[in-house]
Amino acid sequence: MRTLLLCCLALTSLASAADKPLNIVFMFADDWGRYASIYAEHEKFPSPNQVVKTPNIDRIAREGALFQRAYVNAPSCTPCRSALLSGRYFFNCGRAAILNGAVWDPAIPSYPLLLKDKGYHLGKSFKVWGPGEPADAPYGGQAHAFQKSGSRCNQFSEAVTSMVAAGTPLEAAKQQIYDEVRGNFDSFLAARPKGAPFVFWHGPTNVHRKWVKGSGQALWGINPDDLKGKLPKHLPDVAEFREDFGSYLGEIQAFDAQVGVIIKRLEAAGEYDNTVIVISGDHGAPGFPGGKCNLYDFGVNVTLAIRWPGQPGGRFIEDFVNLMDLAPTFMEIGGATIPPGVNGKSLVSLMQSGKSGRIEKDRDYVITGRERHVSIAREGNLPYPQRALRKDGFLYIHNFKPDRMPMGDYKTLTDTFTPTLEDMENETYVAFPDMDASPSKAWLIQHRNDSQYKWFFEYAFAKRPEEELYDITKDPNSTINVANEPAYAEIKNKMAAELTEKLKAVGDPRVTAAPVPFENPPFTQDTKTGQQGKGKKGKAKAKAE
Repeated sequence: MRTLLLCCLALTSLASAADKPLNIVFMFADDWGRYASIYAEHEKFPSPNQVVKTPNIDRIAREGALFQRAYVNAPSCTPCRSALLSGRYFFNCGRAAILNGAVWDPAIPSYPLLLKDKGYHLGKSFKVWGPGEPADAPYGGQAHAFQKSGSRCNQFSEAVTSMVAAGTPLEAAKQQIYDEVRGNFDSFLAARPKGAPFVFWHGPTNVHRKWVKGSGQALWGINPDDLKGKLPKHLPDVAEFREDFGSYLGEIQAFDAQVGVIIKRLEAAGEYDNTVIVISGDHGAPGFPGGKCNLYDFGVNVTLAIRWPGQPGGRFIEDFVNLMDLAPTFMEIGGATIPPGVNGKSLVSLMQSGKSGRIEKDRDYVITGRERHVSIAREGNLPYPQRALRKDGFLYIHNFKPDRMPMGDYKTLTDTFTPTLEDMENETYVAFPDMDASPSKAWLIQHRNDSQYKWFFEYAFAKRPEEELYDITKDPNSTINVANEPAYAEIKNKMAAELTEKLKAVGDPRVTAAPVPFENPPFTQDTKTGQQGKGKKGKAKAKAE
């Protein structure tokens, strides 16, 4: 009898725990690709993941699931975030499909506001959707911001370097920034109505350019030489690139430290085991060839780690998922009805399966795409339209306007003028504006006529053919376009037809509308009017993203 009573009490307790709404904490870093030390355990080739150290991100992955094939919908912050917040493909988000000039359509539901309607306490720190976060933004604007304790995490290397130069010991300088992160999150928890579930977004921008040159080694002890032989094959394995990439990894480690701060606060508040924790980034590395603003894996394949209370840890999931799948996932967690127009598919079934490897057969592809990044990239503010289909072993890319420059026009670059390192570090618009200014970009432009590095320059900036096809099993860095090789003709034609069919099925205006809206105002503007991209305001806006 006593045993039966104890069993009944245990079952009642489990039922009560199951009925309690789960909290959601989403930590999302700007420009962070698929770099975390835990990935090194699953790789068979040299990689920067063997150099970077991310113990807190690794912890979440070990206690939950790590995703191998998580992709952003677009490798540019605002369209990527629009897709993530709405669950729609970026091209179905209206003017939110672009960066400069983006406007959110209030008729498009977003998961945070739907969860707020379900009684969730809503909050954020720093960047969620776009600059300024207007009141009608998909996260509810600044009314839900909790960041009064400080924002120096957004310029981590700059802030720490400055404090150290003024005499503050390195670890003490870092701790000051961690204290700000903790204070912001504590204020969010303190404002929570008693018993209410919560949804929080921590969105630091420190992994975004620009960071202090050499800060990876100075602040984190990352020796650039440790990256020898480990950089992706489309990056020159030279000292300048290794140092720059080492500093990029340093900013990732700074983000990881912030993740650790929030984990500890959840534990202290007794909420860790009732909170779904999701960690990811909005696209690939900035200021490097093939990264941000590119549809190669280096530009769109990102870290994704999810810890789900009550589910087994140590899982490695190989299904293809798109970050727009997070919106219906969060809606389902919070009991919100998934509205019409959502293209993403909830990850709840994957997480509750308890399995690793390939789990659901229909998650066998992702579609990625791009229209326009900065407004000053091409004359007339024109986009560089691309769509891609990524499946097992292959990547197919369709470039709709191969006559245009993929990273933007040359601008002031001529044979008689080469931007200085200072030019390239400080002015995105000097040349090829769709690649962020960086020491790596400057080095590549300065060596554009060197026969040893000409291929790297052309890979980054030259015009591209209408069709690209990469055999990822043989060429994981997407450096050899086999689209015109007879041996691959059947695969190319099949993937091209499948991409077109899928785009039409989801109503992509690029293939269903005539004239295509992305080629016309308000998606494009005459830059001579000064509305976008012209003069100091336009340049500053371009650099901000």
